[in-house]
Amino acid sequence: MADLLLVDDDDDLREVFVDLLELEGHQVRAARNGREAMELLKQRLPDVIILDVEMPVMSGPGMAYEVFLHDAGLEEIPIVLTSGVKDLDNVARIVGTKYFLPKPFEVSAFNAMLAEALRQRTPPSPHLEPLSKWPH
Repeated sequence: MADLLLVDDDDDLREVFVDLLELEGHQVRAARNGREAMELLKQRLPDVIILDVEMPVMSGPGMAYEVFLHDAGLEEIPIVLTSGVKDLDNVARIVGTKYFLPKPFEVSAFNAMLAEALRQRTPPSPHLEPLSKWPH
């Protein structure tokens, strides 16, 4: 199936998602924050990044910004944002991804969003704003 990078600071949710995604046949690497995920990206590029928004050390939008600035193939990886933040659609606009799903969500909705991202493989097209507006 697909090589996925899951980035979420919630230990329980991350474990459940890894299990569910592996049951679907995906290869999954997981990180607790954007900084850990950036280290995993040095090993190999995933087909899709599944990214939480609010995390310690480096937030989802902060990681997306770093991915875009890296400009070594990373910027071509589709990003699926998942979060409980109220303005997730605005965060997705800034990150430049059309793939986003507010938490809590149904597993079927998540699977459909992931399938769409894997099928279309649309990379983010960020609306670059001053770095001070990006949460880190």
